[in-house]
Amino acid sequence: MKTTKVLTVIALLGLATFTSCKKNYTCTCTTVVAAGSVNETHSIDNATYTDAKKSCNNYEDQANNALPGGTTCHL
Repeated sequence: MKTTKVLTVIALLGLATFTSCKKNYTCTCTTVVAAGSVNETHSIDNATYTDAKKSCNNYEDQANNALPGGTTCHL
């Protein structure tokens, strides 16, 4: 009986570990220009960390397509 309870607790903890919570994230992008740098923020709402990271990387890719190599973004 005790072993069953221990296994149940372990299973629930494992499930909670692999379940992603959706949160709001802010992606901050910095573009370096001749006169200095420009910061821009993008709100990414109700997303998992992985999805927010992908969206932030997309903002960086889009900015670098417009001005190659001048922008870096991070959560």
